[in-house]
Amino acid sequence: QVQLVESGGGSVQAGGSLRLSCAASGVTASTYCMGWFRQAPGKEREGVAAVANDGSTTYADSVKGRFTISKDYATNTLYLQMTSLKLEDTARYYCAADRNAPCTAGSNWVSWRYWGQGTQVTVSS
Repeated sequence: QVQLVESGGGSVQAGGSLRLSCAASGVTASTYCMGWFRQAPGKEREGVAAVANDGSTTYADSVKGRFTISKDYATNTLYLQMTSLKLEDTARYYCAADRNAPCTAGSNWVSWRYWGQGTQVTVSS
């Protein structure tokens, strides 16, 4: 069975940094597409960043240059390093994985099979 467990969320001030982690089991990071999505109240879930099985990464335009996605192949852990956080980054962040989904940040969240429960990120001024 596949399990994804996010951690690292919390409250930070604008301009601050935060690192999210996703501990994966039942998923081999080297063969699965993995990514981060976020959803704010009243808004649709949107892709933030994704990393393919070949290590290539993509980012939403809104976070490009500020967020970095990475995988630790030895521990099957996905990370999202967030810097220069803005108020607009406030959302619940979800870790996702899929064997066959188009592995880009712009892909539809419906295409992704496995999901964590999410971790809340709140950015304040």
